[in-house]
Amino acid sequence: MLSDKRGERVRWPVFLGLALLGVHMLSTPVWVGAVDLGQAQESLAKVSSADFGREKASSHAREVVDWIVASQDHQGLPFVVVDKTQARVFVFNPQGRLQGAAPVLVGLTRGDEGVPGIGDRPLSLIRPFERTTPAGRFSASLDKNVSGQAILWVDYEQGISLHPVRSVDPKERRLERLASSIAADHRISYGCINVPYSFWNQVVQPQFQNTVGVVYVLPDTKPLKSIFKGFPHNHH
Repeated sequence: MLSDKRGERVRWPVFLGLALLGVHMLSTPVWVGAVDLGQAQESLAKVSSADFGREKASSHAREVVDWIVASQDHQGLPFVVVDKTQARVFVFNPQGRLQGAAPVLVGLTRGDEGVPGIGDRPLSLIRPFERTTPAGRFSASLDKNVSGQAILWVDYEQGISLHPVRSVDPKERRLERLASSIAADHRISYGCINVPYSFWNQVVQPQFQNTVGVVYVLPDTKPLKSIFKGFPHNHH
């Protein structure tokens, strides 16, 4: 898929090899080649529990982070938790320590699944009800779109990335929506996850520089155990 000026659902042939490597790593048990295994094991040994500090987080977000650090599902890598319902994002370092939190913009329509083949469609052919941000566990790596703007790949096949908010259409009022305290106002994108510029520069990029990581996108309606493999069945 080619990018529009907003950087939504960006796919770029030049970076196909890197992106496919990230997709492959999603199913690779030990992330071979991504990080030094000894360093990863050392990081895992330091993980005991996650602390949101003074940041407010939903019960679902807390349950998922507790499970991530307890089970070491992130495999000693930096990880991101996106809470679509609350329109918030949380970034943790490999030791499970919160590095920052911020508001996000997500897909216009509530939904936890993508549409087959949508990553190859131009934005003009994506209908409003198809503009969802898929839930799940994704391998993530830094990249650039066709305009040379930085992005963090989330779901390459669906063309979903996390990137700084880009406001090129005044009618969308993306910057205003990002600042709104009403979660419903944050539903506007074609599926990509938009974050504030300062948060991207100060938190996201430093954590994912020269490494891969994991992004966990919480569901809108589905049970957590149906989205995350290994999540305890006694949780909702």
